[in-house]
Amino acid sequence: MGKILGAVVINEDRCKGCALCVDACPKDVLALAGRKVNVHGYPYVEAIKADDCIGCASCGIVCPDGCITVYRKKLD
Repeated sequence: MGKILGAVVINEDRCKGCALCVDACPKDVLALAGRKVNVHGYPYVEAIKADDCIGCASCGIVCPDGCITVYRKKLD
């Protein structure tokens, strides 16, 4: 069975920094951007360990604003 590689894409301008996705991620891929804010003045989430993403999509499921898209690729 091949390994699944995930990729998280975050729409930073829509993110309100609720951090529900940060808590939902089993691999600690996501974190708040620290002092950075988006165009609306909210701190936003970044993928700080993007290579650890397994593509489970837990972050995208819990995001109340639909800011997260998760892509999966099967490696042979």
